[in-house]
Amino acid sequence: MYEGPVQDLIDELGRLPGVGPKSAQRIAFHLLGAEPADVTRLQEVLQKVKEGVVFCDVCGNVSAETTCRICSDARRDLSAVCVVEEPKDVLAIERTREFKGRYHVLGGALDPLSGVGPEQLRIRQLLTRIGSEEITEVILAMDPNTEGEATATYLIRMLRDFPGLTVTRLASGLPMGGDLEFADELTLGRAMSGRRTV
Repeated sequence: MYEGPVQDLIDELGRLPGVGPKSAQRIAFHLLGAEPADVTRLQEVLQKVKEGVVFCDVCGNVSAETTCRICSDARRDLSAVCVVEEPKDVLAIERTREFKGRYHVLGGALDPLSGVGPEQLRIRQLLTRIGSEEITEVILAMDPNTEGEATATYLIRMLRDFPGLTVTRLASGLPMGGDLEFADELTLGRAMSGRRTV
């Protein structure tokens, strides 16, 4: 344990996701040894993020404006919406350069044990978008875990009554470069049931 502000800094850094006690200590001592201009720049960037970043009114992605750059882009396919859990998932899909539609960020996944139900997510906004826009396909891109599966199942039930709407899910299965012997049963089972004709 260190005294005063140093321990306070270590404690606060340790509250960040993915930062354990050792990493928090290393970051704290790095900041202590950094040039004052570097620390000031970090402070300014953190302040700008808290004050200047908003969530897009249309899709819920992080944005500097009330409408994000993806929703503002007239070249995007308005008929396809990819539903993701978090803003970081938008970036992951954008990096593939395979999807040309727009997004809808739920703000999490259903997790009753943690008190996250449909009311805490942006599901109502999704249903409103589908009812008012010319959307013909909704792609469900939830994480392949228990919460993601529950969320996808719930959304499938909610979306099946929209006429002319196709609901699809991301394919799941084996990663490129992976070995069959190291795949868990669930992943291998999903790969087998999701196989396609070549």
